[in-house]
Amino acid sequence: MAKDETVRIRTSKVVKHGSSGGLWFLGFVGTLVYYLHVHSGTFWLVILAFIKAILWPAFVVYHLLLFMHV
Repeated sequence: MAKDETVRIRTSKVVKHGSSGGLWFLGFVGTLVYYLHVHSGTFWLVILAFIKAILWPAFVVYHLLLFMHV
């Protein structure tokens, strides 16, 4: 090789344990459908249902901690 030539090294990034994102997405869609069914009506109730669907893991953890008396 001449001094002018640059060597390009191809690197790849391997992501392990990446399949849980699909599970979280299914949980989001399921809770969105549930909350839209409960809060159907006005525009602001639909927005409230969307926010609750995003925050459902926090609700689950909160109620689990209440159940365990922590």
